Amino acid sequence: MKDQDYLKDIQDIKTLMNRSTQFLSLSGMAGVLAGVYALIGSFIAFNLMTVHRGYYITLESSTFRYIVIIAAAVLLLSLATAIFFTIVKARKNGETVWNSTSRRLLINFLIPLVTGGIFALLLLRNQHYGLIASVTLIFYGLACVNASKFTVRDVRYLGITIIVLGLLASTFPGYALLFWALGFGVCHIIYGAIMYYKYDRK
Repeated sequence: MKDQDYLKDIQDIKTLMNRSTQFLSLSGMAGVLAGVYALIGSFIAFNLMTVHRGYYITLESSTFRYIVIIAAAVLLLSLATAIFFTIVKARKNGETVWNSTSRRLLINFLIPLVTGGIFALLLLRNQHYGLIASVTLIFYGLACVNASKFTVRDVRYLGITIIVLGLLASTFPGYALLFWALGFGVCHIIYGAIMYYKYDRK
């Protein structure tokens, strides 16, 4: 009986240590939905680009503005969904959403992400359109790897997978939108489903 009590005490200590160093309220379902949004956005963008196949899509063109609006909508929907499901899961687990661990997670995630966003804007300004998809994938993957120290380990594997896809997108720029859809769409759905079944259902 005492051995069982010791094992329970050790498990409780381990749980408390994980909660103090890792933010465990990330939702797998939010990842799945973010992937769905990305696939829908990619499909619409592909159709827009197909209509203008053979023509250059410039910064001043209406097609480019539509693609930017689609990308912004996907980003905002993904953020809103992530925030909503994170709050729900945190309350369910009796945790606070905004604490020292979640702040460290956010800071480590935003540093590579903001850097990549600025770099992508500079590429746009200098008309290096073919590298934008790969840059967004690579820096987002780096953001996931950097933030994974403060949350579940699966986020690290997600980041590595997306980095590889970003490198492939730079190697085959003609298929950049496909790799973008695989990275932000399919990968999020797969890893989100894995995280949901591993953590959220408990």
